[in-house]
Amino acid sequence: MTTITMILTMNIARLCLLALGARLVLIAYGEWQDRTMLVKYTDVDYYVFSDAAQYITNGLSPYNRATYRYTPLLAWMLTPNIYLSPVFGKLLFVLSDVIAGYLMHQILLLRGVDAKTSKMCASVWLFNPLPMGVSSRGNAEALTIMLVLGTLYFVMKKCTNTAAFLYATVVHFRIYPATYALPLFLLMDEDYTGCTCNRKEATKTTSDFIGSFVNPSRVQLVFTSAVTFVLLTGLCFVMYGQEFVEETYLYHLTRRDIRHNFSVYFYMLYLTSESEWSFVVGIVTFLPQVVLLVAVSCWLYRDLPFCCFVQTFLFVTFNKVCTSQYFLWYLSLLPVILPTLKMKIQDAITMATLWFLGQALWLLPAYYLEFQGQNTFLYIWAAGILFFAINVWILIKLLNAHVHEPMFSKGKLVKLNMND
Repeated sequence: MTTITMILTMNIARLCLLALGARLVLIAYGEWQDRTMLVKYTDVDYYVFSDAAQYITNGLSPYNRATYRYTPLLAWMLTPNIYLSPVFGKLLFVLSDVIAGYLMHQILLLRGVDAKTSKMCASVWLFNPLPMGVSSRGNAEALTIMLVLGTLYFVMKKCTNTAAFLYATVVHFRIYPATYALPLFLLMDEDYTGCTCNRKEATKTTSDFIGSFVNPSRVQLVFTSAVTFVLLTGLCFVMYGQEFVEETYLYHLTRRDIRHNFSVYFYMLYLTSESEWSFVVGIVTFLPQVVLLVAVSCWLYRDLPFCCFVQTFLFVTFNKVCTSQYFLWYLSLLPVILPTLKMKIQDAITMATLWFLGQALWLLPAYYLEFQGQNTFLYIWAAGILFFAINVWILIKLLNAHVHEPMFSKGKLVKLNMND
C-alpha cells in the first residue's frame, strides 16, 4: 500500500493520531540523543523557555534568563516542565502542530474542497519532516501557527468574536500576524455580513465615507481584539513592567542580526552597524515592507487565506532579519491554498528545487564564517541576494497560478470552484 493510498483510506482523526505518534517517537528519540550524543536534538530555545519557567516558579522574572524575548505567558504555560516533566513543553508543541494540521483540513472542507483532497493537503503538513522536527525539538512556532489557522477557521465560520480573540492572542505572542489586521478588517464588508444597508449611491460627506466602513462585524472585530490584546499585554506589563515591553516587542522591532541572516539587507546593516545613521537605515528598511503589505491587503483581502500567505511571504522575504524558522510562518499557510494553485508539477518541482538550492548556497559561506572563522560576509550577502531573487520569482509564479475566489458573497461562504 502506497503512502497516498494509506492517506486516502484513513479518516482525518486517524491521520492526526498517526502524525502525533510520529512526533512522540521523535521526542523519545530526542531524549535519547540528548543523553548520549555531543550534538543535542533539543532546540536551544527550549532550554531558554524552561529556564524562564524555572525563574517563574522561584517567584522571579522570566527575563532574568538571558535571550528570553517572548511573552511571559509562554514561560507560565511551560511551568509544568518544572513541576511535572521536562518534556511537557514538547508535548504541548507537537499537539499544537497536529491541531494545526487538523484545522487545515477543516478550512479546506469549509471552502468546498472534497474530503480526499483536503486530507492530502493537510497531510503535507502532518507528515512533513520540517514541522515534525521543529515541534518535537521544542520550538514554540506551532503555537503561533495553530492560533493563526484557528483565526482563519472561525472567520470562515463567521464567529467574529472568537476569531478576534484568537487573533489578538496570536499577535500578543508574535508580532508578524499584526500584518493581517487590515485584510481582516476589509474582509468584513457587506459580502461578509450580508447586509447592504451601508451601500450608498454616493458618498457626500466625510462622515458618510467613514460610516461606510462601520458595521457590527467590524466593531466586534476591533473591540474584541483590542480588549483581548490590552488585557493580555496589560497583565504582563503589571507583572513585569517595562522589561516585558522591551524584551517582547521593542527588541524585535529594532533587532538587527548582522551575523547569521538570510535578509537581503544583511550586508548593508552590517556595514552601518557602528554608523550614526544606523537607526535611520533600520527604519528605512521597513518602508518597502509596509508599502507591499498595505497594497496586498487592499488587493487580495477578499481571498483571506491566500492574502495571509502572500503577506507572510512578503514579510519574511523583505524583513531586515530573516532566519530559517521564519519560513514556517508561510509554509504553514501553503496547504490551505494548494487547491487554488493551477500549475504543472514540473513548475512546482522547479520552484521547490530553487528554494532549497538558494538556502544551500547561503548556508555554505555561513558555515565557513561560523565554524571556520573565515571572512565570508560578502559571499553570504551575494547568496542572500540570490535567495531574495528566487523568493520574488516564486511569489510571482504563485500569484500567476492562483485562481482568485472571494471568500464571502452576500453573507455566505463561497465554495471553491474545483472544476477550473
